[in-house]
Amino acid sequence: MTDTRRRVKVYTLNEDRQWDDRGTGHVSSGYVERLKGMSLLVRAESDGSLLLESKINPNTAYQKQQDTLIVWSEAENYDLALSFQEKAGCDEIWEKICQVQGKDPSVDITQDLVDESEEERFDDMSSPGLELPSCELSRLEEIAELVASSLPSPLRREKLALALENEGYIKKLLELFHVCEDLENIEGLHHLYEIIKGIFLLNRTALFEVMFSEECIMDVIGCLEYDPALSQPRKHREFLTKTAKFKEVIPISDPELKQKIHQTYRVQYIQDMVLPTPSVFEENMLSTLHSFIFFNKVEIVGMLQEDEKFLTDLFAQLTDEATDEEKRQELVNFLKEFCAFSQTLQPQNRDAFFKTLSNMGILPALEVILGMDDTQVRSAATDIFSYLVEYNPSMVREFVMQEAQQNDDVSKKLTEQKITNKDILLINLIIEHMICDTDPELGGAVQLMGLLRTLVDPENMLATANKTEKTEFLGFFYKHCMHVLTAPLLANTTEEKPSKDDFQTAQLLALVLELLTFCVEHHTYHIKNYIINKDILRRVLVLMASKHAFLALCALRFKRKIIGLKDEFYNRYIMKSFLFEPVVKAFLNNGSRYNLMNSAIIEMFEFIRVEDIKSLTAHVIENYWKALEDVDYVQTFKGLKLRFEQQRERQDNPKLDSMRSILRNHRYRRDARTLEDEEEMWFNTDEDDMEDGEAVVSPSDKTKNDDDIMDPISKFMERKKWRPRGSGRLSR
Repeated sequence: MTDTRRRVKVYTLNEDRQWDDRGTGHVSSGYVERLKGMSLLVRAESDGSLLLESKINPNTAYQKQQDTLIVWSEAENYDLALSFQEKAGCDEIWEKICQVQGKDPSVDITQDLVDESEEERFDDMSSPGLELPSCELSRLEEIAELVASSLPSPLRREKLALALENEGYIKKLLELFHVCEDLENIEGLHHLYEIIKGIFLLNRTALFEVMFSEECIMDVIGCLEYDPALSQPRKHREFLTKTAKFKEVIPISDPELKQKIHQTYRVQYIQDMVLPTPSVFEENMLSTLHSFIFFNKVEIVGMLQEDEKFLTDLFAQLTDEATDEEKRQELVNFLKEFCAFSQTLQPQNRDAFFKTLSNMGILPALEVILGMDDTQVRSAATDIFSYLVEYNPSMVREFVMQEAQQNDDVSKKLTEQKITNKDILLINLIIEHMICDTDPELGGAVQLMGLLRTLVDPENMLATANKTEKTEFLGFFYKHCMHVLTAPLLANTTEEKPSKDDFQTAQLLALVLELLTFCVEHHTYHIKNYIINKDILRRVLVLMASKHAFLALCALRFKRKIIGLKDEFYNRYIMKSFLFEPVVKAFLNNGSRYNLMNSAIIEMFEFIRVEDIKSLTAHVIENYWKALEDVDYVQTFKGLKLRFEQQRERQDNPKLDSMRSILRNHRYRRDARTLEDEEEMWFNTDEDDMEDGEAVVSPSDKTKNDDDIMDPISKFMERKKWRPRGSGRLSR
């Protein structure tokens, strides 16, 4: 079916009490044999798949809200909603539901939300309605008690809500509110607070539509200022009318849209700031309020998206050089809120939304904004950028690569003095803002680092028949951006110790190292060429001398990730530059402390031993054995020495390899009790199945003086000889 009357969005309520969009389709009703009853069916408009198949249960409470919503609970903690494009479609399906349940379609709820007790059933038969006290000052206390006593009972809540609707009672209460304020009747105002709060907990859309109308909403907020638990009333109305003034950054011509924006802001304010924090019991009774706000936001985004003139004017002013800073700040803040509201859209509509922003030049606009001095504007621009990156990183990557190509073309015509590509690339602006974050906790830098990580993550890059995004983007990134990212690292590691070692600098360098470690794991030859050609690992290991243990461990983790690749290009680079020296020095300087640094360094050497990385084993033993030979509380270093000796033995006597192979092939046939005698041989030969002719790289480029490593050896020799339980044998 294609008519718009039946077009709906399907929503489910998640554990955080937020509505998740499950897709758009067309709804129908009919008998389903499998479910043995009349059911609601929604088929996706994209492919005809079944989005929803729900039997109309005679005892389920269905609610009609805002003329275009039908909400119900399918099971405990599983709420569903159908949002209709047109009121006529909602009315048609509502009639079908009421027909199955034998209800009058004029009601907006078909059942009580929970079963009432037998006593309440009897009361219902004997007293079909609820009579409200006359709305007078002298009876406010009585009215408050009536509302409070009705809340625990679903049946009484229903009766109270109907009475309030039918008698126009809310407007009468708000008239009394003005009288109480004029008379400074604090007791009466306290009663009105309890009454209005109780009406919220009735959870009725019809009541909310009255309370949130332009005529009533500020008076409702006024009633909620007089909490009896507070010594002084709040000043919510003053804030909303004087401090939080509504500004039309771009004139909105549609009065309905303008009213909807006002209403949504105020209702959101009531939920977040005015109403007291609800109890678990009350939270469930405010579900309709959450739904009211959510669907209002969906409607606002849809109306704005359809207003082409509004969006065109927005982006024209945003990118116009003549726009003053204050105006641009307002535009950016509006765009941020607009993007936040877009998260309520269904996927296909969100696609169209971000495509519209892209076509109108959102990324060039952000580049202009990020270059401004105003930190609040930059912060808002960063939030907008995060929406774009998280939604479609490929769109951002495509833009920055096109930008780089344009800059390269310009650079051919201009001298280096006239242009610096680093300063005009969006992605480099992001990196610079990360590096220059002035927040002591580096909150902004952490957010930006996460965005950069998403952009350089090959897992979300596309591959087509014509091009591979990974190859193109990583080529761009390492050519144009990597030097900006590593600049603070290289600037701080020119000597044997970090030139700046304050806490904020250490935090920043730890972030940079985290991203570089991610690159080592995911970027293969791009990062390998960069590390080896720029001697990055040697500079990183300078940070092992930092007074901040977390930074030293970040440097060690970076090297551990490289060693974990078991790549002989990396291994030859490590050996040629003697890059185990900073690690061994840190190990010796750590002394007898059994801490994370001690464990992490031992784990690195243990990995080399277990994986039998021959070149590194030989390098470590030939250059650092004297410094490590007395470490006997773990068998790691003695095991490395044994590996090394076996390598030498095999090189001197190739026939021995054949004998070891025979022994290894027979080990599974031996009695388990005799295995213990051969355990060491098994352990040492288990992973010797390397390719023939594998080179063992030795440090022939230069000779290290043992004294360079042995300076702290006296401290090391005093280490406590601690042996953990079970060391020396593998448990079986």
